[in-house]
Amino acid sequence: MKKLINAVGDVVPDTLRGMAAAHPSLRVDVENRIVLRAAGPTPGKVGLVSGGGSGHEPLHAGFVGYGMLDAACPGEIFTSPVPDQMIEATKAVDGGAGVLHIVKNYTGDVLNFEMAAELCAEEGAHVVSVLVDDDVAVQDSTYTAGRRGTGATLFVEKMAGALAEQGAPLEAVAAMARTVDARSRSFGVAFSACTVPAAGKPTFDLGPDEIELGIGIHGEPGRSRERFREAREIVRVAMDAIDADLPFSGDVLVMVNGMGATPLMELYVAYGEVDAYLREKGATATRCLVGDYVTSLDMAGFSITTCLLDAELTSLWDHPVETPALRWGR
Repeated sequence: MKKLINAVGDVVPDTLRGMAAAHPSLRVDVENRIVLRAAGPTPGKVGLVSGGGSGHEPLHAGFVGYGMLDAACPGEIFTSPVPDQMIEATKAVDGGAGVLHIVKNYTGDVLNFEMAAELCAEEGAHVVSVLVDDDVAVQDSTYTAGRRGTGATLFVEKMAGALAEQGAPLEAVAAMARTVDARSRSFGVAFSACTVPAAGKPTFDLGPDEIELGIGIHGEPGRSRERFREAREIVRVAMDAIDADLPFSGDVLVMVNGMGATPLMELYVAYGEVDAYLREKGATATRCLVGDYVTSLDMAGFSITTCLLDAELTSLWDHPVETPALRWGR
């Protein structure tokens, strides 16, 4: 194992210290493992909190800032953050208009955010939780009951965050988050496994001519293990799975996401195939992201996430954003 780290047990705090040094717009509480906006809560604005296991960077801490999250709670690698982190984050971002918890559908995240919301409510906070479950690959998996929450988490954080910046009330921001999740779907493909530093070896084995179709962001098994093939065919498998679940039409937001070790040039190859596929279906990719946004350490592979847009969603996507990993319009 070759990892650019100091010690296995220090990876997460060292990462947070590096983020704090690199991004003065963030306030990073290394001891409690919370990433916040340096400016603090905005009075009268709904606060947005998300979080999950580390290893998926830039998700979630890289999306803390204007137009997206107010706070992120990073857990250990591929391990849910604990309720105490979520409670402290919720208190820190509450500007008087309530707080939205954006929760990926993994059992640990769901249970811990649930507990945190209940304890915050007992202290008088107004907290609403929204579950993200966009992965069409499998219904249940190692970490979940139901569908996994993956790339659509970014879409939810971006569009709900934009609405919150515009002063919308908590119920409206939560409703928008649910709408974005309902209109989004994802499918991932792995070419090789990732290596968790504490384990020191790949999380699963793939033969030299094998790929995992429908991989999860922690290396959970997908739908099937098949032979490697050209990009056009692999993309079609993913897009067919998404289209079968929520048929493409009209304007579509597309994210072709690298899993951590896939060259950007290959992601652009994949995006070209996605764009051609949508045109075949009579739909149009009017907005896109191509790059590493929801990763799985050093896994080679990619995922595709789509969202069916309307005028309001397009406007919220275009709303200015300024975070370490996503920024435009300011």
